[in-house]
Amino acid sequence: MNNRQLFLRHVAQTSDAPLALEITKAQGMYMWDAAGKRIMDLIAGISVCNIGHCHPKVVKAIQDQAQQYMHLLVYGELVQSPQVAFAARLTENLPTALDSVYFTNSGTEAVEGAMKLAKRYTGRTEIIAFKNSYHGSTQGSLSIMGQEEWRNAYRPLLPDIQHLDYNDFSSLEHITARTACVIAETVQAEAGVRPPQQEWLHALREKCSQTGALLVLDEIQCGLGRNGALWGFERFGIVPDVLLLGKALGGGMPLGAFISSRDIMWSLTHNPVLGHITTFGGHPVSCAAGLAALNALLDEDIIPSVKEKEQLFHQYLQHPAIKAVRSQGLLMAIELADFPFNKKVIDECISQGLLTDWFLFAPECLRIAPPLIISKEEIKEACGVIVAALDKMSGQ
Repeated sequence: MNNRQLFLRHVAQTSDAPLALEITKAQGMYMWDAAGKRIMDLIAGISVCNIGHCHPKVVKAIQDQAQQYMHLLVYGELVQSPQVAFAARLTENLPTALDSVYFTNSGTEAVEGAMKLAKRYTGRTEIIAFKNSYHGSTQGSLSIMGQEEWRNAYRPLLPDIQHLDYNDFSSLEHITARTACVIAETVQAEAGVRPPQQEWLHALREKCSQTGALLVLDEIQCGLGRNGALWGFERFGIVPDVLLLGKALGGGMPLGAFISSRDIMWSLTHNPVLGHITTFGGHPVSCAAGLAALNALLDEDIIPSVKEKEQLFHQYLQHPAIKAVRSQGLLMAIELADFPFNKKVIDECISQGLLTDWFLFAPECLRIAPPLIISKEEIKEACGVIVAALDKMSGQ
C-alpha cells in the first residue's frame, strides 16, 4: 500500500473525507506534495506558522536543543533553560500583571489549566463562556464550547457552565459572585471572525473586576501578531487576569500556555500540592522553538506590516459572490452563499495550488489566515486564484 492508503487505514480520522494531501516539504509560505506540486499555504496550519514554515532560526534552535537534552522530568521540578528563557521573554512583552507562565502541550490544555486555576483561586464553581466560541476539544474545553451540535454528542459534560451572547451588554448581568471565571475569545475565530465591540469588552472587564471573577482571554488563534498587535487585548485597551496561548506559540512545535500573575498561579502549588501537572508540557525542544519564533517575530519587524496586508486582501477580494469580508489583521472570513458553494471554491483553490479552508461555526465562510510573512505579490496572486475560483463556481 502507498502512504495515502496507509494513512486512511491506520491513522485515526476526524472526518469521512480528509484532504489527504501528501506533503513532503514545507518552507516559508509554501508546501510541496509528493508529486512535487507547490501549494501556497493560506491558513498557516490553522494560524500556527505565523513566521512561515521551517523558519531557519526555529529549525536551528530545535537542532541545538535536541543535542543538549530533551525530556528530563515532569513539568516544574527541574530548572530547564529553554522554559526559563521563553517564560522570561514572554513576560518582558506582557503587562506586569501577567508575569507567571504555565506551559502546556497545546491550546486546549491551556484552557483546561485555566479552568482549574480559576476554580482553585476563587473557590467558586461557575464558569461562563459565550455562544459560538471555540476553546478546544477535550472534555473541559468542550464543556465551554459555544456550539450545542459539538457538545451534545459527548454529554454529560462539566456542570455549572453558562453560555452567554457575545457582544450583548445585558448578558453581562449573569456574571455574579458565584462566577469563577469568564472565558472569551478576544476575537471569535471559528464563528467567522467576529470581534467584540470595544465598549462591550471594557464592560466585561469591569464586571469581572466588580464580582471577583477572573477574566480569561483566549488568544490561542489570534495572538502573537495575527491581528496586527502582538496581543489581541492590546487593541482593546484591557488586560485579562489569565491569557491563553497556543498554535503559533511553539513556532510549529506543540506548545500552549496559560499566563497569569504569580499570586494567582501560586494557588496551584498547595492544597493539594501538584494542583496541575503535566509530563511533556513545556517540552524543552518546543520552548526553544517558541523562543526562536517569538524573537524572529519581534526582531524581523513582521507585525507592523500586518494591517497593510489586511487592507490589500480587502482591495483584491472583490466579487459579486462575496457577501462580506470580516477581518482582524490577517485573520479573515470571506462570507459566501452557503457551505456547498464555499466547499466547491475551496476545492478549486486547492486544485490550483492554494490551500484554504472553512470555519467550524461558519461553514459558509472561506478562511484566510496566512503566515504573516506573506508578501504583497503573494497576496495579489492568492486573491487572483480565489476570484478565479469564484468565477468558475458561480458559472456552474
